[in-house]
Amino acid sequence: MAPGACWRCLLLSFFFLRGSSQNFPQTRFICTSVPVDMDMCTSSMQNSGPTEDLKTTILQLRETVLQQKETIMSQKDTIRELTTKLARCEGHTVLEIPSNEPKTATSGSRKKETGTSKNTMGDLSRTPTAETLTQLGQTLQSLKTRLENLEQFSRGNSSAQASSLKDILQNKIDDLEKQVLSRVNVLEEGKISIKNETEQRGKIESTLTSLHQRISDLEKGQKESRPADKFQLTFSMRTNYMYAKVKKSLPEMYAFTICMWIKSNASPGMGTPFSYAVPGQTNELVLIEWGNNPMEILINDKVAKLPLVVNDGKWHHICIAWTTRDGVWEAYQDGILRGSGENLAPYHPIKHQGVLVIGQEQDTLGGGFDATQAFVGELAHFNIWDRKLTVGEVYHLATCSNKALTGNVISWAESNIEIFGGATKWTFDACRQIN
Repeated sequence: MAPGACWRCLLLSFFFLRGSSQNFPQTRFICTSVPVDMDMCTSSMQNSGPTEDLKTTILQLRETVLQQKETIMSQKDTIRELTTKLARCEGHTVLEIPSNEPKTATSGSRKKETGTSKNTMGDLSRTPTAETLTQLGQTLQSLKTRLENLEQFSRGNSSAQASSLKDILQNKIDDLEKQVLSRVNVLEEGKISIKNETEQRGKIESTLTSLHQRISDLEKGQKESRPADKFQLTFSMRTNYMYAKVKKSLPEMYAFTICMWIKSNASPGMGTPFSYAVPGQTNELVLIEWGNNPMEILINDKVAKLPLVVNDGKWHHICIAWTTRDGVWEAYQDGILRGSGENLAPYHPIKHQGVLVIGQEQDTLGGGFDATQAFVGELAHFNIWDRKLTVGEVYHLATCSNKALTGNVISWAESNIEIFGGATKWTFDACRQIN
């Protein structure tokens, strides 16, 4: 070692920077020679190469940490703002209108839409609010008309019971009108929720069904001498809850003829006059006219287009005959053969133990109704035979001949029909419609 000088070692360590989440490497020792009479601080300044590098690194790290703190604070503000907005949104209920996707037929068969559950009585109406309220108004008006007829009857009948029933029905109609008016006001204020809408709609539907049943009972009581088949069913609006059910199921059939009187001016398409579903096949036997498509008959999900046009607002008599042998079918309108074909579900018998519904298309056994495919109009004298009727037999039915037959499988009688959701029964005489 040179005289007058000594070696001293200067220990430099790295300190942890406050606020930083990173650890520095382990301590390093930097040794340098310092004369005996020289101040160590001055020496360290003169040999500042490594120290300057360390200072630069520390400043850069500190700047990085500060930037990270600013980013975190900004993200916290954003999260707080989004949380506030989410809480505000959760405080409001938004009505969602279900999409109306009709079924489509491909390669001669119609496939069911999947992924959307349908509730027979719980779905929101598929029609706009204004249209729904207009249809409700029409239904109420029809009830009033029937009630006025009952009032005329009661004037000629001094029975206290008839007068009491009339008053009860009048009060029910008044209450129903108040419910509809209340619904209008709430809708206009935009304060209705899905739950409230469903509950209120359920009450209206229940009241309608009960009201129609009471009026029907009164009408039946005043017309006990009326023949059991002199009635029609009216479906005044397109809903997924208004329908009628045939109490009997169909037997296994290798041929059939289905006839009915029908009247509709619904557009586009009158909907589904009837549908028959069995376990495992909801399109076992369906008559449907939806959208801008022609009328179709479905058997085991196979489709034939029918050359029938009946949605002109006039009464028409239609018959569809079919046999499993070669799948031969025939379509009649007003007693005249309008078209025929073959290869419609050949050698497939119509299965038994199913559910026969009038006015709705079934997506599940006895339910799963879709308002877009509901029947709108009037229907009467729905009869089914387990054979193909002859041309002459169909003509007798259409011309109201005294030789006309009644269905040997399903015959048109009030005791065979149950009605739901506001479908109505009216007196109907087919002979008067064509004379």
